[in-house]
Amino acid sequence: MPHAERGDEVAIGKDFNKQMLALYNRTNRKESVVGWYASAALPAGEEGAKNNNNLIADTSSLIHEFYAGESDEGDPVHLVVDTRLQEDSISIRAFRSTPVIVQGEPLANLFHEVRLSLQSNEPETICLNQMAKAQNNEQEVGATDGDDSLALQVSMEKLHDLLATALNYVDSVVEGKVTPNPEAGRQISDTLACVPRVRPEIFDQLFHDSLQDLLMVTYLSNITRTQLAIAEKLNASLGV
Repeated sequence: MPHAERGDEVAIGKDFNKQMLALYNRTNRKESVVGWYASAALPAGEEGAKNNNNLIADTSSLIHEFYAGESDEGDPVHLVVDTRLQEDSISIRAFRSTPVIVQGEPLANLFHEVRLSLQSNEPETICLNQMAKAQNNEQEVGATDGDDSLALQVSMEKLHDLLATALNYVDSVVEGKVTPNPEAGRQISDTLACVPRVRPEIFDQLFHDSLQDLLMVTYLSNITRTQLAIAEKLNASLGV
């Protein structure tokens, strides 16, 4: 969210926010504003840095008020990504605000933490598992080349099996061997609606281009990982 801070004043890019929301709604009309997020990167040695209240910046209330007007329910959620690395992890916390009213006049906002759970769909889970696996094997130079190819092969085989299962189910329903399930039919219909209608030769070209891009990114990441490993060993041997 582009903004400029001048002391206690905050200038928010309202036009940018509305343009981005309009672009999101063009691809998915169900998108809506539910809150905003920020990072907390206070120095670990700063006094009181371990206090959760320091995760909230002084200007958070002003930005939070803006999103209160943009969100449908008027009660946005404020996510804070703790990047201070005080522990061997990056934590994410969620807050809601309650106005502090004195004699009928709102004076400030009081942020209180709420429970937060992280959920990921199957593609995201696969990506996260591969990232964690690559991190665990980063000491083994070049060991991830075969792992990436194997992961891609396993994903393609799983996709092929799922398509074969769906095809067999549809054929069985058409032939009257299986009683149709309306829920399964809706899921198959929604899945087919997400597939773009392109000619097979164009789809093959797009698929191979995307595959080449993926392999190139994997190759470059492996080269970078190798260079870092070599540099660490040289620094260790030279006592740098």
